[in-house]
This record gives sequence, C-alpha cells and structure tokens, in this order.
Amino acid sequence: MNNKKKWTIYVIHHSHTDIGYTERQEKIEQYHVDFIRQAIAICEAAQTEDRKEWAGFKWTCETFWAVEKFLEEATEQEKEQFAAALRRGDIELSGTYLNMTELINFELLSSMLARAGNFARPLGLQVKSAMTADINGYSWGYAQALADAGVENLLSSIHTHHGMFAIGRKQFPFYWETPKGNRLLVWSGEHYMMGNDLGINPDGALSYTIKDEDPVWGISKDHWKLAETRIARYLDQLEKEQYPYDFVLVNVMGLLRDNSAPNPGIITFIKEWNEKHGDRVELEMTTLNRYFDLLRQQEAEIPVYSGDWPDWWSDGVASTAMHTQIFRNAQRTLDVVKRLDPERKLAASSDIAQAEQQLIMYAEHTWGYHSSISEPWHIMVQELAVRKEAYAANASRLVHTSLDAVLKARGDVLLRADRAFTYKVINSFDSPVEDLAHFYLEEQWEADYFRQGLEVVDEQSGEVVHHQQEKVSRGYQIAVMVKLGAKEEKRFRIREASKTVPVTTSSTRLRGADRIHDIRDIFPPVQEETPRLFITENHIESPYVRIAWRAGEGIVSWIDKQTGREFIDPRQAHGAFTPVYEVTPGGGDDQMTVRRIMGRNRKGMNVQRSEGLLSGVKEITNGPVYGIIELKYQVQGMSHYSLFLKVFKDRKRVDVSVRIHKDSVWDPENVYVALPFSAGGSSELWFEKAGAVLRPGVDQIPGTCTDFYCIQEGLAVISPQGGLSIAAPDTPLMQTGPLEYGPRLVQGQQEENGHTSLYAWVLTNYWETNFKATLGGFYEFRYMLQWGSEADTAEQAIQLCHSANAGTVAFRTT
Repeated sequence: MNNKKKWTIYVIHHSHTDIGYTERQEKIEQYHVDFIRQAIAICEAAQTEDRKEWAGFKWTCETFWAVEKFLEEATEQEKEQFAAALRRGDIELSGTYLNMTELINFELLSSMLARAGNFARPLGLQVKSAMTADINGYSWGYAQALADAGVENLLSSIHTHHGMFAIGRKQFPFYWETPKGNRLLVWSGEHYMMGNDLGINPDGALSYTIKDEDPVWGISKDHWKLAETRIARYLDQLEKEQYPYDFVLVNVMGLLRDNSAPNPGIITFIKEWNEKHGDRVELEMTTLNRYFDLLRQQEAEIPVYSGDWPDWWSDGVASTAMHTQIFRNAQRTLDVVKRLDPERKLAASSDIAQAEQQLIMYAEHTWGYHSSISEPWHIMVQELAVRKEAYAANASRLVHTSLDAVLKARGDVLLRADRAFTYKVINSFDSPVEDLAHFYLEEQWEADYFRQGLEVVDEQSGEVVHHQQEKVSRGYQIAVMVKLGAKEEKRFRIREASKTVPVTTSSTRLRGADRIHDIRDIFPPVQEETPRLFITENHIESPYVRIAWRAGEGIVSWIDKQTGREFIDPRQAHGAFTPVYEVTPGGGDDQMTVRRIMGRNRKGMNVQRSEGLLSGVKEITNGPVYGIIELKYQVQGMSHYSLFLKVFKDRKRVDVSVRIHKDSVWDPENVYVALPFSAGGSSELWFEKAGAVLRPGVDQIPGTCTDFYCIQEGLAVISPQGGLSIAAPDTPLMQTGPLEYGPRLVQGQQEENGHTSLYAWVLTNYWETNFKATLGGFYEFRYMLQWGSEADTAEQAIQLCHSANAGTVAFRTT
C-alpha cells in the first residue's frame, strides 16, 4: 500500500431494495423483513463474547418501507431489540421510503418521506440522513420534501448504466439548495456495490464498476490480492484526481444480488484488513449520520447548487404507458377526493391510505423481472408485470370508490326509473375554473324523452346555455361550458327544447355535394345565431385560433388570431403532434446485446427513424360549443395513428387526442409526439415537476440530464407577449434533447442560446433487462392547449394544466 495519504474507507452495509426484479414482489417483502431480523441477530450476537469478532457491525436500512413491513410482523421482543439497536447506533434508519421514479406528486412524496421520522421521534431519535441506490436523479421538490421531513443529508448511490452522476464527478459533496432555500448536504457516491468491487466482501467480490485483469463474480481465487490491488489503485486514482479528503465512502452488499441479506463476514474481513494494513488504509463500517457528521467537520469548501436533478431512470414509465396513464389519473382523482372531502368524513380513510400505498408501489423504480427482454414469455416476467400493473389498477379502484362515496354524500343519484334530469357541477379547486361539464343520458331509452330536442338550463339564473350533444359508448354525452368560482357548485337541468333549429343549405359556402370543403369561400359567411367553426380540408378556424395543415407535413401553423402570433416554432423539424418512430434493429434473438450498448442515447447508432405523413382529414362534428376534426397519419410501427382536434368556439383552447394502434415489435423502439410550440421570439419553456415549476436546461444542477424530464401535470411556453399552457395528463416524459444518435449533452455543456426541440416521449422499450418487451396495443394520449391572459406566467399556465386535467366534477342529482 503505497498511497501518499493515510486513508480511511468508511463502509455502509445495506440491502438495495428493488420491488421485483430478482423475485416476486411479495417474496421481496419477505426477504426484507427477514434481513432486518438477521441484522438484529448479528447486532445482538456482537454484544456477546461468542461473537466478539462481529463487534462494530453496522446495518443501514436503505428504505423505511422494509422497516414498515418488519414492524407489521415483528413480535414485541423483536421491536424492542430493533429499537435498542437503533439507539446504540448499530442499525440506522434512512429517511428514504423507497427508491422512486419522478411519477409521484409532491403531496404524496412529502407524506411518504415523513414516515421514517414519524416512527423515530417517539423513540427519542431523529432521522437526519437518507440514502438512495440505483436511481440517479430526483425532482427538485424531492430535496424540499426531505428538508421538510427534517432530513439534512442525502447519500446518492448512483448507477451509471444508461445514466450518469451529477456535477461531472462522483465521490463528491455539495449542498443542494431546495426551492424554499433550505440546504441538503449531498454525497454523490459510487455505485451501491462498489465495496464488493473493492473486495470488502470476501463472499461476494464483483467486477462491475472495476474492469481489470482479474475478473470475478463471486469468490476470487486470491481474495487478498484482489482487495489489496483494487483498494490501492482506487485510492491512488482519487489522489491523482485531487480528491480533497483522506477518507472516502463506499457501499457494500452481503450477497451478489439486489435485495441482499446482511453478512457478518464483512466486519470480520474489515478487522483482518485493519490488522494487516490499518496503519496505511483503515476500513470502518459506519452509518449515514456518523459519516455526514465527519464530512461537516472538514475544512474543504463544499459548493452549493440549486435546481432540478433530473432522473435518468424515470423512463421505464413509458414502457407501460397504459398503466402509467391509469396511475396518473388515479393520483389526480385522489387529489380531487381530498379537495372535496378535506376533513376525510365522507370517504373511508382506509381506502385512501391503501390507494396512496398502491400509488407509491407503482411509482417505485423497479419496472419488471430482470429477464423481461431476453425471455418475455417467461412466467416470472408475466407474473411480476401484472403485479406491477396491478398497483395502478388497485389505486384506481380504491380512489374511484372513495370518489363515489364523496359524490353520494353530496347528492349523486344512482340508476333508477324516475331519475330527474338534473345535474350538479362542482369546482374542486381553490381558484376559478372555466371548463366543460359533461352530462349523460343513459342509452336510447333516456334519449327517447327528448325526441323533439333538448336544452340545458342553469337553474340559478334560469338561462338556457349552449350545449353540444354527441353519441358515445355510454349513451349520449351533453357538454356545456361552465364558469365556476373557487369551490363553487352549480345545478343544471335538461328539458325538452322550446324551439327547434331549422336545417338548410347555403348558396355562398363553397362546399360540394361530396361534402368536401377544399376551396376558400369568396363571400363571408352569414352571421348565424350560434355561429359554428369554419372547417375546410386544409384548416380549422375559430374566432381565436386558425390551425392549418399540409398533406404529408401535418400541422404547420397555429395562429392566435387576436394577436397574430404563430405558436409553431419554424425551427422545429416536425409539425405539431406529428409522430416520430424509431427502431434499432436487434439482430434476431440477441435482444440484450443491442440494448446494453445504447448508453445514454436510448437507441443504437443504426437507429431507423421515420415520421408520420398526414394522409387524411375528416370532420367529426361542428357544434355551438366546439368542433372536432380528425387528421390521419401513415407511420411505420403503427397500424393506426390519428389526431382529434377539438377546437372550442368561445375559448382560447384546443384539446388534442392522439390515438394509436401500436404494432408488436421485439426490437428496441421509441415513439415521440412532436410539440413544436413557441410563444414568441424570446420564449422560455417551463415544466412542472414534483414540488417545483422550473425551466429545463436552466434551473438544474450542473452535469445532469438535459435530454428528457418526467413532469407532473403539464408545461408552459412563456414570452413577454404571453404564454401557452399545454396540459399533458397521460404522458409524463418530455424529450428536449436531439433525437439523433450522438454525444449527449448534460447541463452546462449546451450551446448558449442553442435550439431546443420538444417532444412527448410516449412509448419506449429500449432497456435490456426489465422494461416491457413489446409496446403493442391501443393507446389514447391527451393534450389540452390554452393561451391568453390566464397563461401569462408559468404558475398561471401550470394551474390551467391542473384544472384542465382534473376537469369539473359533474353528476346526476335530485
């Protein structure tokens, strides 16, 4: 050991928690309960003369989820032993609940991260530190939620496969400033099994991060030689890189697998090492709090960074897009339930608690069994997939059961023969909303009451309001535009029409007998009592917007008629909502290899990219409230792709529905939907992420991902001329980096004033282990665009996203 410094290597012993991946989810739960039992037994034995060689053993509970599961099963004696080990510092809690994706919203994130501290306080303990493993990024609000929970320190044990550490270096501390100005001390560490690479576990040596002349995956032929060589080289490299400390932190696992048991052989080896090399390199098993206390005592300056830390590993959500959509709708509906029932008097508290837990389990970072790509037909692949998807389904069922209970208490009338055609509409928000409310006539038998037509009456004012009727799968949908104040509710009644509207033809509208309108009218249209939208084969126009398209290219213009602003950015490569399909040929059955080498590109160098070609236009409806036009595209990888544009007649709003029938393909694929929008010359793009509204590529930590982001309810494009709000209820991934294969740029490497593209990344299956192998199936993804004075700031625009996604609450009443 010829290193220049006298070194101390601090060792965190833990089990990485993957809910699935290596086993069935319920088996993983059993494992982690037993791991804590094993850790308690080791700590208890270390207090005796029989196992004094285990003295100094420390175990860190990586996730509080495992602790919760243990406490549910533990005997009183086991609980007392666990508490005693916590007080001695032999076992330590992490403030982390699970290793999460960025799907989860801030409210649920905050309550989840508070659980460890809530448990510890009655024991006289404080949870000051947290650790994560595998994931390599977090929403900016994650830092705030940790700070709000009393956590002061975070160990980030990143995994650089298809990801990368922040700042441009690992084994590096920095203060992460939260949106509210709190500071979290972060240690950006090594992979969570680096201690195994260094040979600190003689029963489980690894060649994962370190690829040298002595490859090993298990027990080395000469373990001492491997450990001495690798530790010396590792510390020497740190010295060459001007590492400022004489100590370093590594994690170690007891077995060579995720979801791994504690191993007292590690502390035995540490003692043997210290007897041999402790004068130059000392090993010490430690805990998070002890390490961060040491770090805070150092004189080396620790930099401060503020902003988002995008997670490279949130992209699994697009491999199960349908269930992610169900998850997001359930999470959103749960918020509606809580706003309608703030004191939790109407819905069962147990249902809400279970729904929250199911949402958490779906948003956890594990996305399937480890061989889902190589053997997608395997029973374990199928079992783990349906269990993962069931979390979203269970959450949806529980949330909607709760909503049903709330609405019943507020006057919802179920099916009966003599139901009145009376409806209640509620705004669940603390701010005004103006949106559609939908009333339903159940099938033909209710519509028969209104053979001569119907009208909708505002019961408070007595006024007849414009409505629009459509035949849908449920029966007949009647839409009215409703304006509601904060928490306001209104009642409406459907009655027979007092007059009918005659239908005839026009002598000046240049629409042929074939119903095709492909010549612009020469004479202006006659003013109607309830004017309709102007729709041709080439554009759709309201008093507020004109949207135009061209064959092959798709939507090429989106003009705000009141200001003349063009919302389509001419620098973008694709028209609005044009599909872009990518496939990387997988070379037959060798699906793992082609994916493994993709790195941060999420595609291969030989990627084949194609864009959808607009091939057909069809008018669906044109009524007093809105008009709908369908644009059909031809695109590879999909047997069907169409856009339904719902243009509102009296509002600055367009709703877009993207409908896809995706072919089943085993090769790695990506599907993007172009969002080439701008709000003017100096537009800024804003995303809502959990706990913060921020500018991608601006408000984030140096060295972090700039290619894509996992957002919450939507995004906004803001300029001095005004803003554009884009609600995205179904597709959380937004791609801002170039689609082309090539070097990826992280925060700080972008060109100043460089061009940024924008796509919704709606589908992917590129990961080589645990993504769903096929994306085949039917999908509908929705987007709601609004502009005007209500969207002039990012905060206003994002609030529009929330209200548009949640909508009004409308139901039949007495």
